[in-house]
Amino acid sequence: MEKKIVLTGIKPTGMPHLGNYLGAIKPALELAKSYEARYFIADYHSLNTVKDADTLKNYIYEVAAVWLACGLDPDKVLIYKQSAVPETFELTTIINAFTSKGLMNRAHAYKAQVDVNREKKKPDDHNINMGLFTYPILMAADILLFDAELVPVGKDQKQHIEMAADIAEAVNRNYKEQLLTIPKPFIDESTKVIIGLDGRKMSKSYDNTIPLFCSEKKLKKFCNKIVTNSQDVEEPKDPDTCNVFTLYKLFATQDQQKTLAETYKAGGMGWGYAKGELFTVINDSIKPMREKYDALMADKSYIDQVLNEGAKKARVLAGKKLEALRHAVGVK
Repeated sequence: MEKKIVLTGIKPTGMPHLGNYLGAIKPALELAKSYEARYFIADYHSLNTVKDADTLKNYIYEVAAVWLACGLDPDKVLIYKQSAVPETFELTTIINAFTSKGLMNRAHAYKAQVDVNREKKKPDDHNINMGLFTYPILMAADILLFDAELVPVGKDQKQHIEMAADIAEAVNRNYKEQLLTIPKPFIDESTKVIIGLDGRKMSKSYDNTIPLFCSEKKLKKFCNKIVTNSQDVEEPKDPDTCNVFTLYKLFATQDQQKTLAETYKAGGMGWGYAKGELFTVINDSIKPMREKYDALMADKSYIDQVLNEGAKKARVLAGKKLEALRHAVGVK
């Protein structure tokens, strides 16, 4: 029996953070054990915000190194740069003709920027480029080009997969043929929202992230910045309402969680102790991966080799898909 296809991408907009790892990278690598996995670096998506060439190049290397350091095996998982597969952008042109502006008007990212503009009494379209407005169409092309059946995403990205499905269905209806596979989102309910330093969702837009592979010294500083309440040391504390413990549970064993929870409830524990325990479990978990990441970034030749080979494999698959679509729509 053929394996189903799973696909996901990550934007190179700086070092991936713990939320990216727990919510996207780790689940994607787990899925790769059971599915045919196709993972990509969404570098053209980053152009909406990253306008410096050298910065973007380094971000691309960082993301590739993170995937490899976290355990991606390029012999078993297809990894490639979005920009290395021009067929993606031809498919974008095709599906543009089947995507209503009204659908794009409902996109969360676009609506959020409009809301910001209105709060600041700016025109609705202030600082909104077409890359942001049509972001869901390019994302749909990323997905549909490779016949993805399952797309692991965070809860906030579910809408994009639903839009990709809507677009695929519009194409299929028009040509009365199953030209495009209808994708479904995969959301890991246990890690659907990873909280950041301030208790909100961990996000670069909130500036509340913990970089995945920063140094041990910086990791400890980030852990110490996590917002807690003003309870005294002597007071018993509730682990279930604590930002520190919420993150701790994502890295600690059941026994470790039980022990720290009992310490919370007993009283006599300062927040510094809890944050120190959090630092320890995070660092113990990511230290081997951090060492591999540092080695990859020190000599990027292996990253280049992996991405070049991945691009060749991806273009073979993409070429076959586009050939069929060109015939179906009548341009060939």
